[in-house]
Amino acid sequence: MNIAKIIFVCIAISLGISTYGQSAVVKGIVLNKDNQPVVNVNVSSSGSKTYSNANGFYSIKIPANEKVTLVFSHISLKRVSVVLSLREGEEYEFNVVMNEQQEQMGEIVVTNSNRRQIQGVTSIEPELIRKMAGANAGIENILKALPGVNSNNELSTQYAVRGGNYDENLVYVNEIEVYRPFLIRSGQQEGLSFTNTDLVQNVDFSAGGFQAKFGDKLSSVLDITYRKPTQFAGTFEASFLGGSMSIDALSKNKKWTAVTGVRYRNNSLLVNSQDTETNYKPSFVDVQTNVNYNASEKWNFNFLGNISQNKYNYQPLSRQTKFGTIDKPMALTVFYEGQEKDKYETYFGAFKATYKVTEMFTLKYIGSIFHTTEQEHFDILAQYRLGEVDTSIGSDTYGNVSFTRGIGSQLNHARNDLDALIVNTEIKGFHDWKKNLVEWGAKFTRESIRDRVVEWEVIDSAGFSINPPKFFVANNQPETSYTGPLLPYRNIRAQNFNTINRFSGYFQWSRKDKIGDTDVWYNAGVRAHSWTVSGTNADGNSQTTISPRAQFAIKPDWEKDMVFRISGGIYHQPPFYRELRDEDGSVQPDVKAQESVHLVLSNDYSFKMWGRPFKLISELYYKSLTDVNTYTIDNVRIRYAADNNAIAYAQGLDVRLNGEFVPGTESWLSFGYLKTEENSADKGYIARPTDQRLKFAALFQDYMPNIPSVKLYLNLVYNTGLPGGSPSYADPYLFQKRLNDYRRVDVGFYKVFIDRNKTKPNSKLFKDFKELALGFEIFNLFNNQNAITNTWVRDVYTKTEYGIPNYMTTRVFNIKLTAKL
Repeated sequence: MNIAKIIFVCIAISLGISTYGQSAVVKGIVLNKDNQPVVNVNVSSSGSKTYSNANGFYSIKIPANEKVTLVFSHISLKRVSVVLSLREGEEYEFNVVMNEQQEQMGEIVVTNSNRRQIQGVTSIEPELIRKMAGANAGIENILKALPGVNSNNELSTQYAVRGGNYDENLVYVNEIEVYRPFLIRSGQQEGLSFTNTDLVQNVDFSAGGFQAKFGDKLSSVLDITYRKPTQFAGTFEASFLGGSMSIDALSKNKKWTAVTGVRYRNNSLLVNSQDTETNYKPSFVDVQTNVNYNASEKWNFNFLGNISQNKYNYQPLSRQTKFGTIDKPMALTVFYEGQEKDKYETYFGAFKATYKVTEMFTLKYIGSIFHTTEQEHFDILAQYRLGEVDTSIGSDTYGNVSFTRGIGSQLNHARNDLDALIVNTEIKGFHDWKKNLVEWGAKFTRESIRDRVVEWEVIDSAGFSINPPKFFVANNQPETSYTGPLLPYRNIRAQNFNTINRFSGYFQWSRKDKIGDTDVWYNAGVRAHSWTVSGTNADGNSQTTISPRAQFAIKPDWEKDMVFRISGGIYHQPPFYRELRDEDGSVQPDVKAQESVHLVLSNDYSFKMWGRPFKLISELYYKSLTDVNTYTIDNVRIRYAADNNAIAYAQGLDVRLNGEFVPGTESWLSFGYLKTEENSADKGYIARPTDQRLKFAALFQDYMPNIPSVKLYLNLVYNTGLPGGSPSYADPYLFQKRLNDYRRVDVGFYKVFIDRNKTKPNSKLFKDFKELALGFEIFNLFNNQNAITNTWVRDVYTKTEYGIPNYMTTRVFNIKLTAKL
């Protein structure tokens, strides 16, 4: 079966393989630094060229629905380039200021900006995603610099949005929902996220209050579009963390196009910087393709395919972590035996057909198959020693453990296997009539899950086996002999064969209008979702949810450029398989959908500062949640209670200032405030596991004015500590502990040797290169110690339990080579 899948996807990848010519218009005025029009400026793009007239005015046609570089050049002024992506027939006004001092880099993509602005969607430039430094570079690396998006784990691509968890985020590629592995428990197991940034054209992100056309999740939507090539091209990247290649191809008649990418990643450089000494042999590989066939003016066909294989072989050897205070320093020393062998294989294929019935009516059919086989097997014995550190200068044992306060061992065993097959079929309709747009869709999903869970943990402290926390039998050793049973500290065994059938649909209406001289936009819609869980000892009742949603935006006819928005509705999240499984591994088929009432108030203020464009985006939000499925988080693994016995709320403020802090480059500063609490079984409100109270972030681009080919990319994040780090068995109502604040700075320095937009390469060897750059990256620049969880060890003398931080990665250096053809 696997061989057939591989052959099927490989055939699609190997097709030698744009759309017919469509155009848009860019027009505007070219000014100098004194705001005077500039005549005879050469404006060129994709073979088209024009000149500004005596009033500085220009107008040029560019290809639509693709990324296009527009270059402004003048004999006495520095060159300006900007990247745009416009819809067919769109007219976009772009006024540019040229000067004699700085060459302006065109790093800002303008893509349907009005639509995104009124929907409250953040658009991210793909080139910025590819160049920004980060331990796990990619789209998620940029998202974590946005307000309201939080992650305290640089090895993971998962993120939480406005008080939600990792399972509450929708991800679409080419309108097709994509999935991630089920059994991942730590960031270092993850490897590659689904999205290949080398193939990306557009990235849109909404942190809440999104429209009815998007699916049934509570927190966010990440909507990604892969590009359709217009000419042959290629990219290459290599670093100490792995490498990637991509190829853009098209047929002679330009009816077939394909973009294909291959990636390899090895996290050893990062994992080996942690406290634990290991033999770590990961291998994360995937192949992805996006094939388009433009059969006629009415028919277009698309195939998206992915094969991914993640192998994780982990053999811990030893660990020493120092903690405590200056007056009382302590250390935990651990020696390990055993190993972990995990394997995750996924196959994904999706077909989309688009039929343009009339100029005003379009139909789309989407079918997809996702298959994952996952294995998590480990036997690891940890023998630990907790002691006080010798701080006597000149002592022979200075810096070593001088007095032992606790000894013990811990044996962890798992034989977890999962096989999941998810099939989707969907039809969508689009009716564009005058100022109104009506969209509808219907979808059927079948999820078949086969899951075996076998996990147990034995803890020995000072020679005595520790019973489970919920096993209440008197144990007064060594004073009194213990005659009760010897049980594993934790023991989970379950086998689940389940099928979930889902029917969902939506209908929404949008309209742009005017009230006097004021622009207004309306959107209203409703979603419905019905599902049934069946399987071994788990036949549930059919359940249905209805989710109305709406948006309203207004742009007053003011001198100041402002847009005000209000959006919200009732959002539901019907349980996915992981949410049906309780703490003992058993499936609870009648778990209800979590419900959240959203309200988001927003303001976008566009203005000029230092003669350059800036935008201040502010959003105030509130969520009221019922039928909450409470959970705990250990690293990135989420365990649900599967009982819907809680209510919760989330409230906060997100602010982002973005613009050209450096001429020609986009940077931003973010601030987020969040408070989210839950009330389980009427015991009162306590902080939820994702209660990230404060967040500051900065994403910054710069270059040397006299040597613009030397560039800097900086990514800074500060998050206050999350509730967590308490023992897994602890009652959160009795044990409210927060981890330390998360502080991290990643920076990259790049030298661009070839940039075809500015100069042609002199060497014949590099005549086909559009770009060639070499980068030096520093991850965790200030070497901050960030903890993701705690290891809990008992002092046998005082019976005190110590939480020893499990630190993330330290400072790491990386070299990266990138090239474009």
